[in-house]
Amino acid sequence: MNNYIKIKNLTKKYDKNKSIKVLNDISFNFESGKTYSIMGPSGSGKSTLLNLLSLIDHPTTGLIEISSNKIKSNKVENDLIRAKKIGIIYQDKNLLSDFTALENVYLPNLLITKEKQKSVDLAKKLIKNVGMSTRINYFPNELSGGENQRIAIARALINDPDIILADEPTGSLDSDNAKLIFKTLFNLKNKNRIIIFATHNRYFANMADCKIMMNDGSIQIINAAT
Repeated sequence: MNNYIKIKNLTKKYDKNKSIKVLNDISFNFESGKTYSIMGPSGSGKSTLLNLLSLIDHPTTGLIEISSNKIKSNKVENDLIRAKKIGIIYQDKNLLSDFTALENVYLPNLLITKEKQKSVDLAKKLIKNVGMSTRINYFPNELSGGENQRIAIARALINDPDIILADEPTGSLDSDNAKLIFKTLFNLKNKNRIIIFATHNRYFANMADCKIMMNDGSIQIINAAT
């Protein structure tokens, strides 16, 4: 199997003098069909790594390849790759407050296809799949935390991404809603998709095919995906 995401000698430094190193020369291959959890204390580099993988940020040095394509520091190109290939689920659902659940889900697809009815129909199907059909016309402030996260998952899926990235997707939820969200997340696994999530919850982390521990910008592989 070809590695779908490859990172090589990745470093990330911050501030004007680039003296604060958040990621320290890390290399790893993420394979399609696998789930990966990332654990580590606050400040260990989990969110920074996810931001690099999502192409929201770019490394100070090192290489990122997605499906054998070397990623460059080109915002327009990276925005297009992210829109077509990457679905992102944030800890804070990050939904648009002035838009309904349906609008939040279909808009990312509309931006690519320019076909509103097809985008709406697909969004309705995805919202149904996450059990939120009865809330389709509700605004984010009318939904519970767990309901907002399910809408966020539907939105992340609207362009059928090959990569799903989730940064502490249940960090603000109670235990029951957290279990529901992770059940939904793991149901998204298929042979052509990579799922990578950061979590402080060891129970959820252990559910992944491969667990990655981060500390001071370095990584340790606990159990390799097979």
